[in-house]
Amino acid sequence: MKITICLLLVFMTCAYAEGNAQKVSLSLKNANLEAAFKQISKQSNYKFLYSDEVLKKSPRVNLEVQNATIKEALEALLPKKSFSFKIIAETVSIAYKETDQHLAPSTIKEVGQQRVTGTVKNKDGEALIGASITIKGTSIGATTDVDGKFSVAASGSSVLIVRYVGYESREVSVQDRTTIEIRLESNGNTLESVDVVATGYQNLDRKLFTGASTKVLAKDAERAGVPDISRMLEGQAAGVSVQNVSGTFGAAPKIRVRGATSLSGDNKPLWVVDGIILEDVVNISNEALSTGDANTLIGSSVAGLNPDDIESFTILKDAAATAMYGARAMNGVIVVNTKRGRNTEGKPLINYSGTMTTYLKPNYDQFDIMNSAEQMSVLLELENKGYFNHSGVSRSSTGGIFYKMYNAMYDYDESTDSYALRNTLDDRLNFLTRYAKANTDWFDVLFRNSLLQEHSISINSGTQKSQTYFSTSLTHDNGQTLGDNVKRYTANLRNNFTISDKLSAEFLVNTSIRDQRAPGTLTRQSDPVFGQYSRDFDINPYSYA
Repeated sequence: MKITICLLLVFMTCAYAEGNAQKVSLSLKNANLEAAFKQISKQSNYKFLYSDEVLKKSPRVNLEVQNATIKEALEALLPKKSFSFKIIAETVSIAYKETDQHLAPSTIKEVGQQRVTGTVKNKDGEALIGASITIKGTSIGATTDVDGKFSVAASGSSVLIVRYVGYESREVSVQDRTTIEIRLESNGNTLESVDVVATGYQNLDRKLFTGASTKVLAKDAERAGVPDISRMLEGQAAGVSVQNVSGTFGAAPKIRVRGATSLSGDNKPLWVVDGIILEDVVNISNEALSTGDANTLIGSSVAGLNPDDIESFTILKDAAATAMYGARAMNGVIVVNTKRGRNTEGKPLINYSGTMTTYLKPNYDQFDIMNSAEQMSVLLELENKGYFNHSGVSRSSTGGIFYKMYNAMYDYDESTDSYALRNTLDDRLNFLTRYAKANTDWFDVLFRNSLLQEHSISINSGTQKSQTYFSTSLTHDNGQTLGDNVKRYTANLRNNFTISDKLSAEFLVNTSIRDQRAPGTLTRQSDPVFGQYSRDFDINPYSYA
């Protein structure tokens, strides 16, 4: 050990002597210290270590030296009253000396480093192991040992920052002390309690939940003019597909949470409202959804829910939902949470919301179609080319205008001993001219400007022991077509009672009445001989208006 120390001292002495032996030449005019240090570094490869305070306190310098040692150059460059420097192993450290002009030299106290020791404990006096202690404004620090003790080099004016997980950080001034005892206060943050239930999602922190689920708040999914809550989920959750087969209110939409899991069976998710499974009134299969069957209008189990009563949706996408609901949940589960009463200190809170939505009837300007004269010219061209022959069209059930014209030629009137239409070119043209000039505005005849009204009122009241939520709503849509009309009335009552710390009760009542007219719901016809289905219910122009 003695030999090692001697060698180290010899090496440092040699390095110091070598630094003094190197020669530099400087020519500075109104330059700052940083420029001088750079010139010395280029000529000697020495590095300088100094603080910003050194540059701020130093004046501009004018210096001319030739073949001087680094020590001689620095002594000429730095005033001894204000600066001090040390040369160790090709590194020059420069410090600024604080002085007070009003005090005698014997009273000036140089501020230096000192060893500060201490302990870190909590308010109960227990040692905190591994607490972090750092000097403010620097990267110098230490940690406490198994007894909560620490030791750090700091000046008398330094400030220590003490940190420990679960406790409030604290700043402590050294104030020339060498021993400090520090007490930390707990920050009071605790983990939220977790209730593990069969579904694996209720009251569970998202970071602790391993299943696939999405929560959608009703205020984010609510859309004006959409009274059906199943359509509020469109575009709200990734992987959830909502397809509207019909625009009629109450029609069951195609909702896919886990994709098409069956070719012939059901693919619809399970609806659960406040823990209660909603069964469909009529089970609509995949095939029936696109048939136009009137049963699809009552196939939605949630069409009777008021959107203003909904608090949030939770969509369960993975197979973990089957733990609670069984095989019925294999296509996913949509959990609906409705609003409940709050503690209003006995003062009822009344809320009303109303929505008015209008739909204008369409007009021919929105469509690029032929008028009556243009359509008649096409039909006459077809007749001239032999497409409408007399014998074939007169016996056809869907012959249109030419069917009526040819049959009028056989309509005999005994009183006048004549036919309703003579088979001459002029009489036939006169008959067809009437239809060429008709231009019936079918949009005006069959459609109207509709008004969708939604009115909802809710009452929320309660105390610490009992909370009540009651709501009622009216939805009325007179429809865009003459045959459309729907009225829906809903009522919802939810009471929560806290009997004791271990016993609580809940009372739920949900009811809805829907009076609806929906024309044009014709079921498609099947042809077992050719294996075909007709599409008359939605594309046949000769179907009943």
